[in-house]
Amino acid sequence: MSGGRYAWLVGIAAILVAGGLMINAARPAGPGAVGLPAGAQMPPFAVALATSKIVCDSDDDPCDANVAASGARDQDAGRRPACEVRGPTILNLCELTERGPLVLALLATRSAGCVGDLDGLAALQRRHRGLQVAVVSLRGDLDDLRRLVRDRRWSFPVGWDRDGALASLYGVATCPYFAVARWRGRVQATLPGRAGSASAAELERRVDGAVAASRRAGWKP
Repeated sequence: MSGGRYAWLVGIAAILVAGGLMINAARPAGPGAVGLPAGAQMPPFAVALATSKIVCDSDDDPCDANVAASGARDQDAGRRPACEVRGPTILNLCELTERGPLVLALLATRSAGCVGDLDGLAALQRRHRGLQVAVVSLRGDLDDLRRLVRDRRWSFPVGWDRDGALASLYGVATCPYFAVARWRGRVQATLPGRAGSASAAELERRVDGAVAASRRAGWKP
């Protein structure tokens, strides 16, 4: 092979490798656009509880999501493990899953279709004694979120992820995004909302499975 042709091939290979590295670097950390796989442990987080009196007027306020796992050394994820960050102004995933099976909805837009999919969560919770239900809004304005909760008369806890950290952590690709988990946080299923293929009947079926699996593991409502 001539030296010129060899150099040309090496150059093409270098471009392809560099392109692959750029694509991988652009991908967010987390499960990607498919959501969390069944059987995975839900990543812990602690976010501001929107309906509390928490103040989030500046970057110094404790309103960014804490997503630090136990034993993690990444200070950007949180100064303490997320499971330890609790209190009246905090929505904590670990606290929810300790109580029972969970339906977590992640809200990434204020469109009527997306918001409307969440109105049935309170009724779903009433049908399953001990079922935990929570919503986390990704980014947006806190005051707008508080008005939304009041206008929709949501009785379940609603958190605010100011910096949108949960979007990549949970692989949010549609709005809303539902994660159904068994007691102690093992994923039963993840489902897209109105923008995808999920239906109320499918969500109910997945919740039935999570409740049954939790009971088999020793959970009692």
